[in-house]
Amino acid sequence: MSAELIQSFVPMLLRGLRVTMQIAVTGILLGFVLGSLSGYALQSKNKVARTIANVYVWIIRGTPIVVQALYVYFVVPALITLVRGSRYTMASTLAGTIVITLNAGAFISSIVKGALESIDIGQKEAGRALGLTETQILWHIVIPPAFKSMIPALFNQFIISVKDTALLSMISVNEITRQTQNYVSRTYNTIPAYTICALFYLLLLSILMVLQKVVESRIQKS
Repeated sequence: MSAELIQSFVPMLLRGLRVTMQIAVTGILLGFVLGSLSGYALQSKNKVARTIANVYVWIIRGTPIVVQALYVYFVVPALITLVRGSRYTMASTLAGTIVITLNAGAFISSIVKGALESIDIGQKEAGRALGLTETQILWHIVIPPAFKSMIPALFNQFIISVKDTALLSMISVNEITRQTQNYVSRTYNTIPAYTICALFYLLLLSILMVLQKVVESRIQKS
């Protein structure tokens, strides 16, 4: 590894890592809120809420994330410009965060729905027998064990979100992949740059997978 590669490319990768993690963390947190609401709606008796949640999940899971990124970055600002009558542009990082949030939320909704439905109905009936309201049953009896069972799947979704940020290079988000492309376009060091990029992702995701196993192990022991 040359000195030029270390001095120029490694700092670019670290800057890309900061953007990658910023988008992935924000996306998974907002996605959890969105997914929780959608997951609850999917198993509710409210037909309107259930329909809205189903349409949302259908659209997100039925279209490629790259197309979603291009749509949010190019089409949404154009539509806002038509409505406002003045030009509107969206920062690529914001567009990327929106896309990751929408994707995480769609998949988390299924996780939430499954976790809520997995709670033994006998526990709910016991809560009603004690005179608890449906809201109290939800918060005190259903959500705690449901959330505990969701943690491994949520961590897995976070890892997927980190990987998905690489696709945001299509809209010029300066994450890890885009930083690599910028370096290659300037230096033409294609082989070492993309090799290091792949190894960098492998190291990052391996660390996250190890953390996931540690979390799962602690959950099983608790």
